[in-house]
Amino acid sequence: MPPQPDFFLKGRKPVWHPALRLLRAHLRYRNGWMADSYIRARDLSKVYTSGGSDLVVFSELNLDVERGEMLALVGESGAGKSTLLYLLGGLDRPSNGTIYYGSTEISRLADSEQADFRNREIGFVWQSHYLLPEFTALENSMMPLLIRGWPHARAAAESLARLDEVGLSARASHRAGELSGGEQQRVALARALVGAPSVLLADEPSGNLDFRTGEMIFKLLEGLHRSHRLTSVLVTHNLSFARRCDRVLSLETGGLAPLGPINSHPASEPEYP
Repeated sequence: MPPQPDFFLKGRKPVWHPALRLLRAHLRYRNGWMADSYIRARDLSKVYTSGGSDLVVFSELNLDVERGEMLALVGESGAGKSTLLYLLGGLDRPSNGTIYYGSTEISRLADSEQADFRNREIGFVWQSHYLLPEFTALENSMMPLLIRGWPHARAAAESLARLDEVGLSARASHRAGELSGGEQQRVALARALVGAPSVLLADEPSGNLDFRTGEMIFKLLEGLHRSHRLTSVLVTHNLSFARRCDRVLSLETGGLAPLGPINSHPASEPEYP
């Protein structure tokens, strides 16, 4: 067998030696380029006005997310991580700047166009699962497809497949209130992926769970990211989870900076900045 390079292809996704992955991230930011950038934010600012004064969350922020990358965003509470995720997801509009998904500038889309783009291209997972308590796990996971206009039977079949993927097909007929916290978050994962999005945005997806259940949810996220070939951006305070992502950025004093070397062997207990 000929000598192998320091990375190899597994399917279509390159798997990098940790040292080369860190070097690639360093060169990317030093030279200002991304190999295959899918999400691009340029000169992004968000300012809230209240009582005649302005609160600047961040200003002239730039971010590139590589297609297929799993990116973690960390930082102090109140730094603007969730605000940034809302902007990237088209749930809020920037005060200034642009956000591109490929060649589509979502920051310029009309409200109805943004809603359609979110439904088709982005899956969301939040710290709170936001399940409708009067509906079953299956009915909750079907919602994005019913909004899209799918026939009920087709939406149900697709949703059941996603529930099976997260290990909940046997609980499909149970109402949200009859499920444990971890099960509810798995339903939220199924709902996020049912429409075959290209991007997953998650805001503290394990924040309301105990460590053991949070570890299970994060492992599930890692597996779904790979199997669905997603581009994922995760906001988390848990550094042991963050360091298992391809790259970690810290949002502080209004700017983004690499956190440092990525540890591919997580600690046994969560760490908090």
